[in-house]
Amino acid sequence: MTMPQSVAGHGRDYAFSTDKIADIVLARRFGWRWWSSSVMALLLVVMLLIASGYLFFEGPGVWGINIPVAWGYAITNYVWWIDITMGSAFISAALLLARQPWGAAIGRTAESMTLAAGAAAGVFPILHLGRAYFFYWLLPYPDSMNLWPQWRSSLVWDFYGLASFLAVAILFFYVRLLPDLATLRDRARHPWVKVLYGLIALGWRGEARDWSRHARLVLILAGVLLVLVVFGHSMVAFDFSEALLPGWHSTLFPPYFVTGAVDSGVCALLCVLIPMRRNFDIKDFITSYHLDNLAKLALMMCQFITYEYLAEIFTSYYSGDVYEIALIEHRFFGLYSPLYWIAIACISIVPQLLWFPALRRRPLPLFVIAALVVAGMWVERFMLIVTSLYQGFLPSDWGYFIPTEWDWIHLIGSMGIFAFMFLLFIRLLPAISISDMRRVPSAEKLQS
Repeated sequence: MTMPQSVAGHGRDYAFSTDKIADIVLARRFGWRWWSSSVMALLLVVMLLIASGYLFFEGPGVWGINIPVAWGYAITNYVWWIDITMGSAFISAALLLARQPWGAAIGRTAESMTLAAGAAAGVFPILHLGRAYFFYWLLPYPDSMNLWPQWRSSLVWDFYGLASFLAVAILFFYVRLLPDLATLRDRARHPWVKVLYGLIALGWRGEARDWSRHARLVLILAGVLLVLVVFGHSMVAFDFSEALLPGWHSTLFPPYFVTGAVDSGVCALLCVLIPMRRNFDIKDFITSYHLDNLAKLALMMCQFITYEYLAEIFTSYYSGDVYEIALIEHRFFGLYSPLYWIAIACISIVPQLLWFPALRRRPLPLFVIAALVVAGMWVERFMLIVTSLYQGFLPSDWGYFIPTEWDWIHLIGSMGIFAFMFLLFIRLLPAISISDMRRVPSAEKLQS
């Protein structure tokens, strides 16, 4: 009897898939690249902790925020990381619900990015409170001062939205991981490693009823997660659109933010997958076919965002609102106009290179394009926030924002949180779902 092929094809069977993926965790000796990257990421985390301690001691005045620009890097970083968080979750859940076989090789990585980026995002709303040590005031707990949350505040919306989303995302990640934890338990040689994976595998035995209940629960969680992505990120968009400010008060924001999140998630996933597939020699599983599909998805999302840019410009001029028109012209020619055109170049112009199939399947050009899109999304969020604030309705309400070194440290330090959590993940858990790879067809059938 011939054994069925794995997703890689090349005559390799299920045993090859299990051995290859499990041995990355159990047998592989991580080299200097992993160790140096982990140490560097940990140093960035320490730098963030020191900067946050200084922020608690001195107050938010150490940042470049002022009046009228009271929102700066903290909110920019928060929205940017939320984009990556929501976008990564959307990819994993949507491909699972759509029953796309090629999603088996990238779903686990997207899910781990969701948690790592969510941890980086969760730091900034608390830091931006000013008195961060009173963050628990956002919770509806009874106390002697009869203090309850201000339900009209977007900070409360963010807290509950992010908390509910992360709770479902963690549960989705863990439930999907159970069969692979059992595989690591059965293959581990060291007794303590076997006991550890056995405990967190929750007694998984791989019986028919286990798989039936597991499949049903995973589909339910994927559906809930997909709904939370759409509604949760729309809630983040309403943080802005509820304000009566030109450039923010728009019904375009919810779809604009959701498409931006998916674009950020896809491009961030490409920036992670391309180095990972090379350093861990997993090109048999994450093939050029996967890169091509993700590149097509990134191109489609960039087209949607470009349309939304044009729609915003058109509606501003068509409405005849002098304040909306003034804002658009500030973006075109004002103090921060270079950032606007950088965002347009990175998000709308550079991705047009993905129309060429040769570039979509070549890792290095694809990595550069994806990295530029991710950077452009950060610049776009910064531009979106600052240009609506730095010139108010009166000349006395005009100002500008210049970031300080503490703004940059918090941005770079948040990248350290993401990098360290992801590097820890690929060291302790399978980077690719073993159970999913056993069910997908061969690469030849997948691409036909």
